[in-house]
Amino acid sequence: MSDLLAFKQLIGGSREIVGFTGAGISTEAGISDYRSQGGIWEKFTPVYLSEFIEDPEKRTLYWQRKLALWESIAQAQPTRAHHFFVDFHRRGVLRGVVTQNIDGLHEKSGLPSEKIVNLHGSTLEIVCLGCGAIEDAAPLMARLDPEKPPVCDACGGLLKPNTISFGQQLVQADLIRAERLVRGCDLLIAAGSTLQVQPAASYPLLAKEAGAKLAIITLSETPLDRYADFVFNEKLGDFLVRLES
Repeated sequence: MSDLLAFKQLIGGSREIVGFTGAGISTEAGISDYRSQGGIWEKFTPVYLSEFIEDPEKRTLYWQRKLALWESIAQAQPTRAHHFFVDFHRRGVLRGVVTQNIDGLHEKSGLPSEKIVNLHGSTLEIVCLGCGAIEDAAPLMARLDPEKPPVCDACGGLLKPNTISFGQQLVQADLIRAERLVRGCDLLIAAGSTLQVQPAASYPLLAKEAGAKLAIITLSETPLDRYADFVFNEKLGDFLVRLES
């Protein structure tokens, strides 16, 4: 039996599937990978949260970059890989998706928000660092003057995309939700992640330790390959064409 056929059979018998997704699921939608060669981090020096709060020049620089990247994210559409998980949801076998991505494409694909854990936040939302109010990013980005970082109309606090910045801790409630999801699944499919960024990359191993099967689909080798039941080193789109044929 081929690995592909065995994986198909495993999917067919699974009732509590969790997806774990990284940048590779969105690069096929035209969104730049932050970490790979030629990615955003090679072009831009990151702005730390403390710098954003304390340094007006860094804050202005941050918003200029966000505005430059906004159009590609706002116009991006979900890929075959995003709809792969939506199909599990429609069949009633998706426990949830834990994602490292901030682009909101899982939401755009039609997956309910309660099924998604955005470990690194969402760039489609704006949060006030003062009062904590959250709003849709699109109206603000449409009127944004990048030379004048926006502030909250209600309290005057600094506004920021609702994403995890350098030097900012992940949201504890999201970490707890993610752990509950993976510890209760019978199959975890890690798609498009190098599984190197912690603590996010520990979740597939938690699932495996709790008794789930683990499948990894990504172009490169990962530190968790030796623990996986299936490893497919392919582009997600190409792999799913084969899987669904």
